[in-house]
Amino acid sequence: MALLIDIGMSGWTTAEKLAEELLDITPGADIRASIDDGDPSEITMLATATLTPDLPAKLPGLKLVQKLGAGVDTIVNHPALGADVRVTRLKPLQPAQEIAEYCLAYVLRGQRNMVFHDAEQRAARWTPVEPREAHKTRVGVLGLGHIGGLTARLMTQMGYEVHGWARSPRQIEGVTCHAGQDALKPMLADCDYVCAILPSTAETRGLFDTDMLAAMKPGATLINAGRGDLVVEPALMAALEAGTPGHAVLDVVSEEPLPSDNPLWKHPGVTITPHVSGWHLGDALKDVAENFRRLSAGEDLLHEVDRTRGY
Repeated sequence: MALLIDIGMSGWTTAEKLAEELLDITPGADIRASIDDGDPSEITMLATATLTPDLPAKLPGLKLVQKLGAGVDTIVNHPALGADVRVTRLKPLQPAQEIAEYCLAYVLRGQRNMVFHDAEQRAARWTPVEPREAHKTRVGVLGLGHIGGLTARLMTQMGYEVHGWARSPRQIEGVTCHAGQDALKPMLADCDYVCAILPSTAETRGLFDTDMLAAMKPGATLINAGRGDLVVEPALMAALEAGTPGHAVLDVVSEEPLPSDNPLWKHPGVTITPHVSGWHLGDALKDVAENFRRLSAGEDLLHEVDRTRGY
């Protein structure tokens, strides 16, 4: 049994680096950084960030795909992945904390008028403007799982009025929680900032369409650190012109990398970052190594995904 690491994307880390780190955790294990390292039929587990189209067909013995992250939509829906191949994801603390910090950074940027002050500095103008007080600033968090729950708790620690939304009822201390589709629009109408940290599922794809965007509070900021397909981008462009929302911060988009001719790049109401909100895996490689051991031993896996539900 062998574990293949294939990142499937550029600009993050390398398979060689992760293989070295995994070998430090599990000395002597058959861990490969290339499909050309040995017989591909011996590979039973694949660790990847983005599953490339042609790779499953080259791995006849594949039993498990381990996502090097949380979002698994492109894996569970992969047309070349056999129905008997299992899928697991990671739930590490460090990238969840980083995503929460990312959302907080952009809330602070708006609350403290940082864009305005940057512009005033370039114009050599001394223009004091009152920042909005945290306890008078309402932050909404969509998705209250591992990452969203941590984000909501961080916002409460900073003194914001925090509202959270999930499909089913949740309870988080200091957070006013809402549940179900009927509760979403009324919550959006009252939030100054909305942090979308939802997975890509049949229920969430295209969630922010014309109708949902129009339900947002005028001038609010939408921060998408979930999945790119949550937002209907043409509808967002039109909604920004109407001021609902007033600004959008997108760490994820429908096509990554975002083509250079995409109008989102130049829209004054859009801030784009290249999928960097949660970067480091922290100690999550221990879970990758543990899943390789459990797969070999026929034991239950960590963080296994229900492929029919998508998470």
